[in-house]
Amino acid sequence: SIMFRLAFSIYVNTLSPTESLTIASNRTIVSLGDDFELGFFKPAASLREGDRWYLGIWYKTIPVRTYVWVANRDNPLSSSAGTLKISGINLVLLNQSNITVWSTNLTGAVRSQVVAELLPNGNFVLRDSKSNGQDVFFWQSFDHPTDTLLPHMKLGLDRKTENNRVLTSWKNSYDPSSGYLSYKLEMLGLPEFFMWRSKVPVFRSGPWDGIRFSGIPEMQIWKHINISYNFTENTEEVAYTYRVTTPNVYARLMMDFQGFLQLSTWNPAMSEWNMFWLSSTDECDTYPSCNPTNSYCDANKMPRCNCIKGFVPGNPQERSLNNSFTECLRKTQLSCSGDGFFLMRKMKLPATTGAIVDKRIGVKECEEKCINNCNCTAFANTNIQDGGSGCVIWTSELTDIRSYADAGQDLYVRVAAVDL
Repeated sequence: SIMFRLAFSIYVNTLSPTESLTIASNRTIVSLGDDFELGFFKPAASLREGDRWYLGIWYKTIPVRTYVWVANRDNPLSSSAGTLKISGINLVLLNQSNITVWSTNLTGAVRSQVVAELLPNGNFVLRDSKSNGQDVFFWQSFDHPTDTLLPHMKLGLDRKTENNRVLTSWKNSYDPSSGYLSYKLEMLGLPEFFMWRSKVPVFRSGPWDGIRFSGIPEMQIWKHINISYNFTENTEEVAYTYRVTTPNVYARLMMDFQGFLQLSTWNPAMSEWNMFWLSSTDECDTYPSCNPTNSYCDANKMPRCNCIKGFVPGNPQERSLNNSFTECLRKTQLSCSGDGFFLMRKMKLPATTGAIVDKRIGVKECEEKCINNCNCTAFANTNIQDGGSGCVIWTSELTDIRSYADAGQDLYVRVAAVDL
């Protein structure tokens, strides 16, 4: 029957406990529908540095080899002897000395026979062989992303397992090992995604405002390339996901090693990836957009960084903030009782680390809550849909704020009444 299969090139989408995948056999696992393929690969430029073999997933029909997942990215096989097989309830990858270089690391008794399957959406899963593909997986590659978020994958926190799914770049275009850039959900106030270069934050998505992330207003035009997206925050998860609403279109969101998050779709006519969106495209997108706290960035102004109304540059000689060491200080200290609020429209909300969140109240109660807290420095709605709802209150200096020409939301900054 195997000969028959090969003759008609009907691909196999599963790996059973009696089978193994080896580099030597040159066999692969192909998802139903032929979209994705799992197998061993050697990056092009590694020929100079001796063998480095990886187990990965790529698009089967795309002529430009594009990898979406790598199992052993930081532990390559050093020779062309490598075997993937099922051992107990785990997938294991063995080198030429039969030493495990990668495994799914599950613990527990073997309850029943498991099978590995590459699903049509590119998810490589371990499941009960009798479950007939219902969504009960012992393990799935979607929970362990490399640098790519495919449609239906989730980016962010699974609260049941405490697994925070992060995108981490390749080291360079021919080295899949963990690079210096990552895109990660942070839960320090309102949930926000940060891009990190090693341990330094370089970009902040801003919190979800009910429609999009506060710092990525361009998301709203993604529907023009038939992409719909969702951000879920509940007791089970805090996660971002997206899908393509037209059939037969490949899309990928990738953390590249040069420091950009990019959304691309495959153009079959031109036989190339068409980059539709790139993060951090203007100066106000870098983190923090303006170095002094209590200032905001406006890409259409010169200089682009200015103190918020009611604040002045700390060094009076420097009326403009070209010198990044300048601080913005209050003209008049807050008195707690006699303060007012300066409304800044179309703003990316400040970083929410340490902010106080109450989603049950609206903007009026939010203002009262801020007035009654002498440490409160600003407030805003958490959701801008249907006239606005929810409340977020800052109690510290305001950082990484920018204004937009036609996006953003209302931010109320507390200032002394005389400075309004």
